[in-house]
Amino acid sequence: MIITIEDSKASASIDSLGAQLISYRDLSGREYIWQRDPDYWINCSPILFPVVGAVKNGRTRIGENWFEIPKHGFLKVSDFQAEKQSEASVTFTLTDSPETKAVYPFPFRFKVTYALKDGKLSMDCCVENTGSSSLPYFIGTHPGFNCPLEEGEAFEDYVLEFEKEETRGYRSFDLDNLEFDMTSENPFPGNGKTIPLNYPLFLNDAIWFDEPVSRKVVLKNPASGRGVEVGFPDYATVAFWTPAEKRAPFLCIEPWNGSAACSGETEDFFSKNHLQTLEPQEEAHYLLTIQYL
Repeated sequence: MIITIEDSKASASIDSLGAQLISYRDLSGREYIWQRDPDYWINCSPILFPVVGAVKNGRTRIGENWFEIPKHGFLKVSDFQAEKQSEASVTFTLTDSPETKAVYPFPFRFKVTYALKDGKLSMDCCVENTGSSSLPYFIGTHPGFNCPLEEGEAFEDYVLEFEKEETRGYRSFDLDNLEFDMTSENPFPGNGKTIPLNYPLFLNDAIWFDEPVSRKVVLKNPASGRGVEVGFPDYATVAFWTPAEKRAPFLCIEPWNGSAACSGETEDFFSKNHLQTLEPQEEAHYLLTIQYL
């Protein structure tokens, strides 16, 4: 089921399958979200839970038992229930089930609220521990943005502009071992705040900034000023990805608390980076914002 919300300056559409954002348009009808062309990527904005990326060697140990949690978790293939709908907002809810417990043995409730205000879209993910013991998890977002936005433009016409001067570089993905290489850090591929986009930067998959100081980043064409600003105040890290070998016309901006497997990491679930934990009856909120320019 597709639900559309709108205000005086923008509209957004969300698919109840995965509670996935599938459209964000300005008043002119310009589309900013990648439209799920399977020749490049069949998703457009999956929510990542209870893992980000793939677990090491395809399985993870929780307590004495082993589980095969799918890459990026199971929300993207889960049907959410829509509730609390108004003209400019909607909340989607998913609770644990026998299917989720087969790969992740914890009770939980996951809610995501999309809301528009003055054209700015907020995406508030709420994790609730409905069980009687601690709830461990990882969480992330994965929105893909059309890049370029206009005919006649190229991917290379665009830049990523960080909110602040970045003093650290990024981690590369090791395709041979299917993990991020934590033994070395690549220099920031720009002038400290701005990264000119090019496909070779993404030939090894995502580039991951595991210690950014910024909590906002802008994707734009400097010549026109058009693009999007993405805010991620509740996420500790951010990655960027596009299928470079296909020269895909989009870029994903991915705020994470967690990541794919890292070098030096074990198969134990609790050894992974940026572990989030909730005590019984606690909840936590994770905000993402999108504003067209």
